[in-house]
Amino acid sequence: MSIETVTVQILEKEYRISCPADERANLESTARYLDGKMREIRGSGKVIGADRVAVMAALNITHELLHRQDDVSLEVSSTRERVRDLLDRVDRALITEHDTTA
Repeated sequence: MSIETVTVQILEKEYRISCPADERANLESTARYLDGKMREIRGSGKVIGADRVAVMAALNITHELLHRQDDVSLEVSSTRERVRDLLDRVDRALITEHDTTA
């Protein structure tokens, strides 16, 4: 796997980051997303200073990620319950069919 250096721009500053060649597109997309979040926070005028903007962006992005994970966990739990219910129905149907054919 080859490693390459990618230059990304976040809040008018360039950063050179090494990453596997097959991850370049993901890195660029991630940098654009971060840049957008940081611009949004800076544009609100409530947070001053690049360090503080970066921390707020990190907190916001982490918050979004955790909420998405919670949503996925709820969906998985719900899906498991539905699968268990379907398996119970199949078991009951097989038992009933077996009892009527015996």
